Amino acid sequence: MTTTLTMEKLSIKTENKFRTLITKQNYKKGEVICAIPSEDVRDKPNRYTVQIGHEKHTHVGKLAALNHSCDPNVILDTENMEMVAARDIEKGEELYFFYPSTEWQMDAPFICLCGSANCINVVAGARFLPLSTLERHYLNPHIREMMIELLNNTQHNLEKIKE
Repeated sequence: MTTTLTMEKLSIKTENKFRTLITKQNYKKGEVICAIPSEDVRDKPNRYTVQIGHEKHTHVGKLAALNHSCDPNVILDTENMEMVAARDIEKGEELYFFYPSTEWQMDAPFICLCGSANCINVVAGARFLPLSTLERHYLNPHIREMMIELLNNTQHNLEKIKE
């Protein structure tokens, strides 16, 4: 199945101006659902982009209707530019991903109402979460790199304070 056909297996449901992305078929854990669009790359985030590098954000078209969950059923793999099933998914299910897995610092932070036992409460980006929370989730390479930079800078600054 080609990526173009796969994208057709998704639909946007709008209710009270709130959009959700719904699958029109079943997926098995690890199965590629669709490609992440990468034709419109920008250096600044907005509500319709996904971070794919340090200062690279791509406008994701239909995938902008993907909502956040602290217990996601899909992964946005920005290394391979694919959306992948994180677990088995039933036809008609809403698709969710963990926003901090791609976003270092959100353009528009918000209160999470996902109801998960592991809810992070405020979705502002990976930069604002403890490592103990982040280690429970799939994280894209640019997020891991930015975490290491932050830790190294913190260590460097602590050493300067001691001097």
